[in-house]
Amino acid sequence: MAELRVEVVYALAEAADTVSLRLPAGATVREALAKAGRLDLARGKVGIFGAVVSLDAKLADGDRVEIYRPLAIDPKEARRRRAARKR
Repeated sequence: MAELRVEVVYALAEAADTVSLRLPAGATVREALAKAGRLDLARGKVGIFGAVVSLDAKLADGDRVEIYRPLAIDPKEARRRRAARKR
C-alpha cells in the first residue's frame, strides 16, 4: 500500500509547530490532523499550501496541512490605527 508523507503546521506568534507524518494513500486532512493530535485546533479554517480546503479533502504526497488561527484584529482596522499613529 502506498504511503503519503505530509506535514501539519500550526503557526504561533513566536514559532511554528510542525509535525511530520506518514499516512496511507487516500488519507484526508481530518485524518492527518487527528494523527498529529491537532484536530482540536482545526475549529477555524485549514488549508494545503495556502489554499483553504475542507477537512474531507484528500491529501497528496508532500502536502503541507496548515491550521489557520483567527485574526487578532481586522486588517482594515490595523491599517487605520497605523495611519492614525503616523499623523
